[in-house]
Parts: sequence; structure tokens; C-alpha cells
Amino acid sequence: MKIPSKLLPLVEDGVIDEVLGQVKSGKEADVFLVRVGESVRCAKVYKEANNRSFRQAAQYQEGRQVKGSRDARAMAKRTGYGQKQAETSWMTAEVAALNTLSAAGLRVPQPFGLYDGVLIMELIVGVDGDVAPRLDDVVLTSDEAIQFHEDLIHQVVRMLCAGLIHGDLSEFNVLVDHRGPVIIDLPQAVNAAGNNSAEMLFKRDVDNLARFFGRFEPVLLTLQYAKEIWALYEKGKLTPEVELTGAFVEPKKSVDVGGVLRVIEDAQKERDFKVAKKKEREAERAGRGAEEPKDGMLHRINEPDVRGNEKRQGGGRFAKPSNGLVARPVEKPQPQWGRGRSQGSKRR
Repeated sequence: MKIPSKLLPLVEDGVIDEVLGQVKSGKEADVFLVRVGESVRCAKVYKEANNRSFRQAAQYQEGRQVKGSRDARAMAKRTGYGQKQAETSWMTAEVAALNTLSAAGLRVPQPFGLYDGVLIMELIVGVDGDVAPRLDDVVLTSDEAIQFHEDLIHQVVRMLCAGLIHGDLSEFNVLVDHRGPVIIDLPQAVNAAGNNSAEMLFKRDVDNLARFFGRFEPVLLTLQYAKEIWALYEKGKLTPEVELTGAFVEPKKSVDVGGVLRVIEDAQKERDFKVAKKKEREAERAGRGAEEPKDGMLHRINEPDVRGNEKRQGGGRFAKPSNGLVARPVEKPQPQWGRGRSQGSKRR
């Protein structure tokens, strides 16, 4: 077969001796069979970001450690250099996750090296010696479904204890060899403690497993492993050896009786204050009732100024008398009209 462009430099440099064929084409990478010496391994060739169908990469990368502050700033600003570093981080995350999970006792492929966008790793083979089938391609009995589901739940627990969440776990990311399930495809592995979407992604992973295995054994659909495991994790009680029941009861929130009584008391005080203010205003109105005119309007009085002329008090048409007398309306002088002539007319 024609050697893919990304594998050609590895053949020329002697990293791999021969490309035997393509295993699959995935949403973030193509996988090839390669020969390295006497061993057959697989080469995972990552696709460029604009050719990947895997979306929302930023959601998965939140909380990941970046070595240099310069790289972190460039990645945040999405500069050309930053995007290149983000791609490198996306690939190296899988290598780091595989090493971490292998050390934690999970069944994952062993990585052998990352070379410019190509990950060389262990080939997982099935019972017949060929490439191991995906879980989605396997028909299970009820007992096998229960056994595989239990196996994967324990692996998920170990993964969470190691501080990671797969983030895209389903029947399409699990291979089946002669010993059982093997988890693959981990570039989007999530930092459980540093990602705001960690709980949602974890529960989705566990629910995906229940949904698939529930096709062969419906009782698995009733188990509440996702909530039970996450509750133990939040309390710091989750260990790889934990005994799970699959049962979970939502904790009842205790009622703060004292707080409720304080709210009621404050509301009563506010009501009493408003009632008292209302009565006070009514009493003031009643006390002014005998002094104010029935029309409810305040009237201006005229006071003589130093020249004996009347002086208006205040700036409006009516004013409240300051000496306690009942206000009276100001008499506006009427215009004087001459005989046969209107006011202001000129003699000819």
C-alpha cells in the first residue's frame, strides 16, 4: 500500500519498518498496522484540527497543566504559535493519560512513542489473533454483559481515583480481547479536579455504559453507579477497592428552622413598621383637617411690605399661613375699562 505522508518520515528514519494496512478511520485520527522489528504495532495518526470531527476541545482541555506561561498565553489568544501548541498538547495528553492509567492498573494500550503527530502503541488483538473488535461489534449474552459492565465500572473508578475522566467513553472506545474490555482513545481525558464539566462528563461516560449493556441485560439500566461513585469521590471516600451497590438515595436537604423563623420575624417587623407609619400619617392628616380648607389646597396670604404694598409670600399662587391663621385666597385686581375705549388703546 501507499505509505501515508505522515508515516513516511518514520519509515525513512527507521522508527517503523513497514506499513501493513489501515485499521480504521476515526473522528480524530486514522489508525494503521505497522511492523517494528518482529512486532506488529499500531500507529495512530492524528488529524489536523480543521479535519477533526471531534468538537468542543476547549471543554476538555480546561484544567490541564501547561508547562510555560508563554505557551498558556499564546494558547489563550489563539495565535499561530498558540494553536500549534494546543495541537501538541492534545496529542501528548493521550500519552500522559495512557501512562498514568497503566500505572493505576487499567487495561489500556501501552504507548511506545509520539513522533510529530503519530503515536506508536501496543496492538490489542482479539481471541482469534486479529485486531481486537470494538465493543459495539460484539454480541453479548446477559451474563457477559453483566461481567463486562462490572469490569468497566471498576476501571472507571480506578481512573477517577487517578484524577482522570475519559470524557468520551462508549462502546466505540472499548476493545475486547481474550481477557475482556480494553479502554482506548484518550486525547480528551479530563482533569477531574480542575474541570468545571468533570461531573457532567463522568456521569455521561457511566450512563453510556449502562445504556449499551442494558440492551443485553435491562436490569443494568436501573443501577445508579454514576451518582453513587461521584458522591463518594466528592466526600473523599472513593478508593479502587470500594464496594459499590448501584443504589443511591438523593440526600434530603435539612431545613434551617431558625433561619425560617428569622425570616418570618423580619417580615412581621417590616409589616408592623409600615402599619405604624400609615397610622402616623393618618393622624397628621386628621390634626390638620380643621385648619386646612375643604378643597385640600393651601392658599397664599398677602402681607404688606415696608412700603405698604401687598407682598406675596412664597413662589406659588397659594401659600400656607405661618401665623396659624386660616388661609384666604389672594384677590387678584380686576382690569379697569374706560368708557368706550379698551384698556391700552391710543388716542388719535
